Amino acid sequence: MDFSAIGKKIKELRKAAGFSQKDLAKDICTQAQISKIEKGDVLPLASTLYFISQRLGVDINYFFEHGTTPRLDYVQEVNNQLRIARRNLDYPLIKEIVKSEEKNPLFTSNKKNFQNLLWHKGIYKYHVDHQLEQALSFIDRAINLTFEKVWSEREIEILNSKGILLYEAGRYTEALDIYLQAMNHLEGILYLNDETVRSRLLYNMAKTYTDLKDYDRSTRHCHEAIESCLEKDQLFLLGHLHYHIGFNYELQEQFVLAKKYMEQALDIFRLQRDERYNDYIRGKVAIFDRNIQ
Repeated sequence: MDFSAIGKKIKELRKAAGFSQKDLAKDICTQAQISKIEKGDVLPLASTLYFISQRLGVDINYFFEHGTTPRLDYVQEVNNQLRIARRNLDYPLIKEIVKSEEKNPLFTSNKKNFQNLLWHKGIYKYHVDHQLEQALSFIDRAINLTFEKVWSEREIEILNSKGILLYEAGRYTEALDIYLQAMNHLEGILYLNDETVRSRLLYNMAKTYTDLKDYDRSTRHCHEAIESCLEKDQLFLLGHLHYHIGFNYELQEQFVLAKKYMEQALDIFRLQRDERYNDYIRGKVAIFDRNIQ
């Protein structure tokens, strides 16, 4: 680990925040100690680094990553582009990014960075190249690359992706087994950097239970995901979760409840200024009204 890189990053963040060395050191350590850390002369204690990270407004892992990965800002930007492309379902862009970086030593020489490329290669292998077995193979390689007894948040996300591929291939029972594994590992993580991991996993499980015709269990998972969203002040997936509850009731021909939840979904999408589903859901509500009469 390059501790001088950590020191340089601390100095950079300190100056950006407008702190003097004395300001940063207050109630943490001495000003002289901060000076030595910034020069890379000494190894900071983990507790010292934690309090410095809190004062500078970053996660402590940010410093460890800077100490182990050269040009971390570039790696973070690539990873961020992959995350955005994944959320936007822009699979051709994922393929383009992975292809351009898969021989880059910044990724191939670092397990966690290479893991991210393998994960996204698995995603585009299915969605762009339509090669399910190859996609699953790349995703398994990604998980095994950093496998430990306690799973990381990323490994759970990768497992979630595997479940999605199996679900979309119509292999619902296998998909559910993967989601249950992921949920079991998720319970072992005390703190999530991305709280949407839980709600996304619950939503995917709910969709799978619906296709297995276990509508009650699907609805329970949606409600659990909604509670998680509300507890964490998240709008992400909230509209989709209400819609899916309504969809479950529609499949059971409980049209009053189906209408209630789909109208709630419409309200949430309206608050989010997302009009993509308006006409479709309104059409369903009109059908429910005719069935209710």
